[in-house]
Amino acid sequence: MTTSVKLTVTGMKCGGCEGTIKKELGSKEGIVSIDTSHVDSYVGVVFDDAIISEDDIIELIEKAGFTVED
Repeated sequence: MTTSVKLTVTGMKCGGCEGTIKKELGSKEGIVSIDTSHVDSYVGVVFDDAIISEDDIIELIEKAGFTVED
């Protein structure tokens, strides 16, 4: 089943930052789509929750050097 989440992410300063997050998440099985905005500080992800969890997604974003706010 697909689930969508919109996360507030700080540390993105430009389109390159958005690209880094898209590359990190896009390489993982279960990710259906990714929408990012450094201007609005968010990352939206549609994913298959039978394959990858929201916690996994947050961990990947933070591993790429960004902070996910609560």
